[in-house]
Amino acid sequence: MRPAMFQLRLVAAFSLLITSLNAQPPTAGKIPPDHPERAKKGLELFRTAVRPILTAKCLECHGGQSVKSDFDLATRDSLMNSGFVAESAAESQLVQLITHTAEPHMPWKLPKLSEQEISSISKWIDLGAPYDAPLGNRTEKPAAEMTVSDKDRSFWSFRPLQSPTVPAVTSASWCRNPIDHFVLAAQESAGLRPNGPAEKRILIRRAYAILLGLPPTPEEVSDFVNSSDPQAWPNLIDRLLESPQYGERWARHWMDVARFAESHGYEQDYDRPQAYFYRDFLIRAFNADMPYNQFVRWQLAGDELAPQTPDAMMATGFLGAGAFPTQLTETEFESARYDELDDMVMTTGVTFLGLSVGCARCHDHKFDPIPARDYYSLAAAFTTTIRSETQLDLAPDENRRRQQAYDMQLQAARQAAADYRNTVLPERLLDWLRDNSEEQAAAPWETLHLKHVTSSAGTVFQPQPDGSILSTGDPPEREVITLTGETQRGAVTAVRLEALTHQSLPQGGPGRAPNGNFALGNIAVTCSPVDAAADATPLQVRLTAARATHQQDAGELSAAASIDDREVSGWAVDAGGIGRDQAAVFDFEQPVSIAGPVRWTVTLTLNHPNPRHTLGRFRLSVTDRPMPQAETGSSGLSGTVLAALKFLRSNPDRSTEHWKTAIEWFAGIDPQMLQQLQAVAALEKQGPGLQLATVMVTSEGLPHLRHHADDRGFPHFYPETWLLKRGDVHQKQQVMQPGYLQVLMPASTDSRDWLVQPPAGWTRTSYRRASLANWITDPDRGAGRLAARVIVNRLWQHHFGRGLVATPNDFGISGERPSHPDLLEWLAADLVHNGWTLKRLHRLIMTSSTWMQSGAADEQRSQLDRENVLLWRRSPMRLEAEAIRDSMLSVAGLLNLQQFGPGTLDQNMQRRSIYFFIKRSQLIPMMMLFDWPEHLVSIGQRPVTTVAPQALMFMNSPQARKWATGFANRLPAENTAAAVNAAWQLAFSRLPSAEEQQAALQFLKTQEMQQAGKGGNPRLQALTDLCQTIFSMNEFVYSE
Repeated sequence: MRPAMFQLRLVAAFSLLITSLNAQPPTAGKIPPDHPERAKKGLELFRTAVRPILTAKCLECHGGQSVKSDFDLATRDSLMNSGFVAESAAESQLVQLITHTAEPHMPWKLPKLSEQEISSISKWIDLGAPYDAPLGNRTEKPAAEMTVSDKDRSFWSFRPLQSPTVPAVTSASWCRNPIDHFVLAAQESAGLRPNGPAEKRILIRRAYAILLGLPPTPEEVSDFVNSSDPQAWPNLIDRLLESPQYGERWARHWMDVARFAESHGYEQDYDRPQAYFYRDFLIRAFNADMPYNQFVRWQLAGDELAPQTPDAMMATGFLGAGAFPTQLTETEFESARYDELDDMVMTTGVTFLGLSVGCARCHDHKFDPIPARDYYSLAAAFTTTIRSETQLDLAPDENRRRQQAYDMQLQAARQAAADYRNTVLPERLLDWLRDNSEEQAAAPWETLHLKHVTSSAGTVFQPQPDGSILSTGDPPEREVITLTGETQRGAVTAVRLEALTHQSLPQGGPGRAPNGNFALGNIAVTCSPVDAAADATPLQVRLTAARATHQQDAGELSAAASIDDREVSGWAVDAGGIGRDQAAVFDFEQPVSIAGPVRWTVTLTLNHPNPRHTLGRFRLSVTDRPMPQAETGSSGLSGTVLAALKFLRSNPDRSTEHWKTAIEWFAGIDPQMLQQLQAVAALEKQGPGLQLATVMVTSEGLPHLRHHADDRGFPHFYPETWLLKRGDVHQKQQVMQPGYLQVLMPASTDSRDWLVQPPAGWTRTSYRRASLANWITDPDRGAGRLAARVIVNRLWQHHFGRGLVATPNDFGISGERPSHPDLLEWLAADLVHNGWTLKRLHRLIMTSSTWMQSGAADEQRSQLDRENVLLWRRSPMRLEAEAIRDSMLSVAGLLNLQQFGPGTLDQNMQRRSIYFFIKRSQLIPMMMLFDWPEHLVSIGQRPVTTVAPQALMFMNSPQARKWATGFANRLPAENTAAAVNAAWQLAFSRLPSAEEQQAALQFLKTQEMQQAGKGGNPRLQALTDLCQTIFSMNEFVYSE
């Protein structure tokens, strides 16, 4: 919200408060005796003077098409209820606003009312502010429901793109390209003449500063200055645009607009260690001259438009770059999610469209034709969009080779195991049957011969040779596991669940929680004869008692808690039981006696509120012993296997089910078969060794980025986005469907005109954002016209220090009007017609006489345009924090040009400043001194402050001293005059003047004398002092 708008609402509220405190209850008979006469005069004044003024200059924004700042003057009741009019003109806020003694000055963006008009309104208020009839025509639609009209669409920034004719000028010889014609035409109309070109040394320094944020080397300056090639200047521009450092420079500009940071913000400010991939995408995109419309589309919906392209996935980091509170209570969940949606909507609107769309969250926009309904339609496009982390293949060629080699190795191991099983293992089983003819004694526990194992969460289970089951893959938050198996034992009295360790589990297990624990909320058992009819009802087995080798406590985390009526309480084994095999025994109320083989179904519910508390490796068995003790191991063969072995000793028929059961069992104990299987398992566990990167993206249908609110059940998104009255989640009006800003759509269209359908079979994302990206980059019927104007203005701003629109993040009604509207329009149309390429636009700007001007100024022209809005000279521009620091490192010979990868908080880092880790609660002090943003909201233009600590940084910081030492080490210390010349060439791309040379030599002499006798190298110390002084000079930190 604009400060003026906030002030207006605050004053209105305060006025209402004071009015209510001072109001006295009406008293009969207290009507002034001259009331009829006053009312008559007031009505006459209203009809003849006040009504025309209010209708012409106030009504449109305050009771006509909209009601801005809650000030409705369409009727007397609404006027008096607004708080802007008191009993007298002297006490009325309205009078203060129209007399410009309070802000915002009214009428908004119109000339001040005449003294006669102000006098009429003041006298009318003193006469009681009577109305003869409401102003305008009230419709059935409430005034608060804004209607977007064709008149709204005719505002300069909302209109369709035009291609203005390049204007004719008197001094055409000054013009190098169409830009100059537009600029010179405005200057000539104002009686101004432009400067000629700057000297070549200044041009190359300016080009390096703007395109790379670095100084040129003396050799580069000399080559350019001494070149006679007429193409030297455009060739230099092309070379700089192809430099890898160009992308770093311009990506940092964009990061301001995108409010990019690498932590959540707020009190806890947890890091987002994989967020830097968005920064790396920006650098690559600018270097590759990615068409701007694609650049926009990928940031909104790269995961939908090009899901197989890593950079497209990384680009979606734009949407999730905002701050978010990770410590939430349940009552804050929904409002926090709407705040998150607001951040996406607000940043999308400001970044790409230069519109403060977020101001329509609680009410229709106070200045721009953006109804709250449009705001929530945009928000609906992001309904299910959340921050996630996913793995991306950033080295596809190398990974392809790795995968092919691995596939061949794994196939060979699997084939060897299959060959052994099919040819050798059957003979070894027959040998075993001959050598082991005696029946084994029945063990206390018979392991279930499992037939099926399923998980509600889709977990994949691997059977183990000992009859246990191993859970694989990523552990689910919660799950219900259902096992079906068979036994041969009669009169079963209890079931046992063994929770077993395994090297693949956290802390060895037996659970899959990060600490190795699990929580068995419930266990249920049913059984039936194996040969029972398919529709037969199984027997529900009631469990009555439980005991365990170890349980976390004797209450809600005991074995007995797994058979109570609460699914969230149950057997867990922390507090001494992690990393060891455990078992729990559950007694049957009555022994189960079924003749013949029995089919058991055991359901394990693991739905504890703490996520991932599920089982890692486990085994089920039954016993016929009364009151069995809880113990692990001592399980015999399943009854099914025993029966199969007994059958095969007398009839080794390989076509029977008994043979299949026996060979499956024998494969788990034969040493050579186990060796073959272990070789396959080792390869499968090892995997192909693909080099995959974990990247933070903003998408749908992927696991959410975890944070502390997860422990309380934060849903991360709600399935529907509602239109909220006053932005309050407790005042839901209706479910919203995705839509766009009406003012940037022809009246004859609707949002379906930009609909993008997902590919056949695609279900992961909704494609709502792909449709939004379609609309926002459509220059003919959608918002692309405004998007083009905004990005052209952003480039112009970084080239000249001021945009053609001085409010780069506000192209709405309350923003500044363009200084050169036709030039802005021509450049935007040119950008679109030439494929949205930004490097071409850079070339066009930099080869213009406007850009190449010198900075010479004189008072005569300054009086006509002191702020240089008409660009008759080149205004000096101070370098940003990054460029200042990077230039110091470069001149010192210490700059490390390594690109990409994680950033750091270490201020001694010698890489470019774009690689600082941006932690919202721990911003780099030097960067902040030179107006680094706080990275909380979109910043269209940084302020430029001059404060004492900036000078102190150059003088006292250890980094400045270190860089000055590096600078000094590059100078020829044996010859101080040559050292001074070299220093000026490295820092300023020129030789010192005679006066500068003399002053520098005297300084060196004095400093060297002071350092003498103090140890170290006095000459080097003196040169370091000089270099530190050079860093502190305006010429070093300003682009001429």
